[in-house]
Amino acid sequence: MARAALLHLLRYRTASAAAAAEPLSAFRCLMTRSNSKTPAAGIKWAGFCRPFSSKAALNDVIGNDTDSSVAVMEPQEQVDPFSLVANELSLIATRLRSMVAAEVPNLASAAEYFFKIGAEGKRFRPTVLLLMATALDVHIPELSPPGFGDTLTIDLRTRQQRIAEITEMIHVASLLHDDVLDDADTRRGVGSLNAVMGNKLAVLAGDFLLSRACLTLASLKNTEVVTLIATVVENLVTGETMQLTTASNKRFSMEYYMQKTYNKTASLMSNSCKSVALLAGHTAEIAMLAFEYGKNLGLAFQLIDDVLDFTGTSASLGKGSLSDIRHGIITAPILFAMEEYPQLRAVVDKGFDNPANVDIALEYLGKSRGIERTKELAMKHANLAAAAIDSLRQSDDEDVIKSRQALIDLTQRVITRNK
Repeated sequence: MARAALLHLLRYRTASAAAAAEPLSAFRCLMTRSNSKTPAAGIKWAGFCRPFSSKAALNDVIGNDTDSSVAVMEPQEQVDPFSLVANELSLIATRLRSMVAAEVPNLASAAEYFFKIGAEGKRFRPTVLLLMATALDVHIPELSPPGFGDTLTIDLRTRQQRIAEITEMIHVASLLHDDVLDDADTRRGVGSLNAVMGNKLAVLAGDFLLSRACLTLASLKNTEVVTLIATVVENLVTGETMQLTTASNKRFSMEYYMQKTYNKTASLMSNSCKSVALLAGHTAEIAMLAFEYGKNLGLAFQLIDDVLDFTGTSASLGKGSLSDIRHGIITAPILFAMEEYPQLRAVVDKGFDNPANVDIALEYLGKSRGIERTKELAMKHANLAAAAIDSLRQSDDEDVIKSRQALIDLTQRVITRNK
């Protein structure tokens, strides 16, 4: 009953908010930062929006907030991000199925489970990375010998595709391990691997995918990129460990939650985007813009995921809804609700083994602005991601322009999705 009431109230609030909403592309959102050197730590999660401008956007990304420009980004014709790289996605999917093949039949079946045709999902992360590779407008030296430029372009693109493949293997490995830790029974609308083949094989399959990713990473022979991707794996483990904490001062901290979210979700996207830039020989400034896009897109993605855990259905999500709260995982909507209703903390402290406590928490959430504030925070990060793309140097190349617009369009899709 509490869940049904929550959904009814949220639909009413969403409809009311939509009537008065400003176009997302017309605004960017700012956050005040401390001097923390940790990518996500030290961020104070209170921001505001003001008119979008390229210079202001760049100042946000690099940490200056001195621009007062009010130029508004002109709306662009929308393109389908996935169709722009459809051919490459098909090529990558074929290579991935080949790369995860194993000699031991059971391990082969387990490793291939989410790479089979029809079970691979949308390939969101490879799409972002392929679009980023084009959006960065790779420059081929003018004095290259005849034919050398084309060869260099093809070789670079193949190496950037490898980053997309590595990222997808790491992502799927993390899903396999997460499902074991969460005792999940569904994933992407089908039975989770641990439910179908058991926990041991699911863990081994995840380890196998990580080993394949490491082999592919080593073949790139780029120390800086290897370091970045190794950091991703470290962050994934750190984030999962942070999620297991039972200390109240950390469980109920928004800053702790956002750092955990960066580690578990945004680190993979941000460091992979940066790797694509580094492989192309871009400057540190351009590489950081790629990093900022990936980081903020990843944070926005996870914030909306946390909303959908309350508002979505098992059918639309491809996994169980209310999964987090039933496992005692406290996410942004509940954290924001606790700020309005401190008495909710006592309910959370009791845990959610008792279904009645889940209902009580949902009642408080429904009365609060927890869902709305989480969506607003996701929008702020989506705007910061778009700002990073807007800050890239101008280009007249049609493919570059389309790819940049597609990356900006993805920021919109992330925060408006319902699954």
